[in-house]
Amino acid sequence: MPKLANDLSMTLNTRLNSLSPSKIRAFDVKVSQIPGIIKLTIGEPDLNTPEHVQEAAIKDIKANDSHYAPQAGKPELLEAISDYLKRSINVDYDPETEVCVTVGATGALNNVFMSILNPGDKVLVPTPVWGLYFQLIKLTGATPIEIDTSKDGFILTPKHLEEVLNNEGKGAKAIILTDPSNPTGRVYSEKTLQGLAQVIIKYQLFSITDEIYAELVYGENTHHSLSEYIPERNILISGLSKSYAMTGWRLGYIAAPAEIMKSIRKINAFLVTSVTDNVQAAAIEALNNGKNDPLESRKIYEDRLVFMKKGLEDLGFELSTPQGAFYIFAKIPDEFGQDDEAFANELASKAKVGVTPGRYFGKGGEGYVRLSYASSTDELKEALARIAKFVNNI
Repeated sequence: MPKLANDLSMTLNTRLNSLSPSKIRAFDVKVSQIPGIIKLTIGEPDLNTPEHVQEAAIKDIKANDSHYAPQAGKPELLEAISDYLKRSINVDYDPETEVCVTVGATGALNNVFMSILNPGDKVLVPTPVWGLYFQLIKLTGATPIEIDTSKDGFILTPKHLEEVLNNEGKGAKAIILTDPSNPTGRVYSEKTLQGLAQVIIKYQLFSITDEIYAELVYGENTHHSLSEYIPERNILISGLSKSYAMTGWRLGYIAAPAEIMKSIRKINAFLVTSVTDNVQAAAIEALNNGKNDPLESRKIYEDRLVFMKKGLEDLGFELSTPQGAFYIFAKIPDEFGQDDEAFANELASKAKVGVTPGRYFGKGGEGYVRLSYASSTDELKEALARIAKFVNNI
């Protein structure tokens, strides 16, 4: 087996030394080794991609659509994304100049960060949040500034944002907002977004919104976007992974003003050339002819949320008022202390239920665990029974 030459070992990208692998993934791999464990660790829908979407990809393959696609995406898909955003948030994006198709929302994040960030820039990141943001921001040489939202019910308020911008976040270039939230499931109200928009304008920030869970909002809550209020500043990121159970298809997209989209499309072309043809064909079918598919998924997830919420609250867990996505962020009962990592390890080893420690999501996550209810209903029932036995036998 080849070994790297000694004279090359110290010439690698030193910026990578400051980055750590995903603790969420590492913990998932660790507990996966436990026989019989039920994993509520990863946001992986148990539902299947709708059959008509699958068939569209198969048809595309059989039609020998196997050549390079346009680098920003097939025109039909760009049009479908533009139409979707028009009907869902009532914002007009020109498919020819303001939309880009990416390899998943993660690819979209990379494109955006590489397009707008320079070494030394500051990016405001409300926490708890999906941990990958931190590493992708650092990869550009920029610095993530965590904003702990735990004292405000896991919602960033305009007042809190302005306080940060006058202190540790002074001079920041951008803010990223996940709505609905991973891990808390919280949804931003129209009033709060309007208030945040005014602060963002005042301090001349880019805003980046990760709206991958936009179709999964429950009860009387509705999804709104900063693009409705500051489209000239906002860069919207989304995809089909969660709403159409297409995590493995890796289809994401970006919508933004044409001036910044020129750079985003350039980076996207450098990194991936273009997104796979048959995946784009599937996405076109989903957006044009699968408008009801997310509604069916939403009903399933909402039923699961109601079941899990009641069960966990009856066991003494305090929840962060989940309203969207498919996660519950639960405060550990007082009798177990506040070491969420120790609690998650003990729950995995003794009860054979995998949950993710809250500290992996940044400041404000300590003392909490995240549970995904994207698993099957049968698995959730068994998991809750095991958690009940574990908690009651303390």
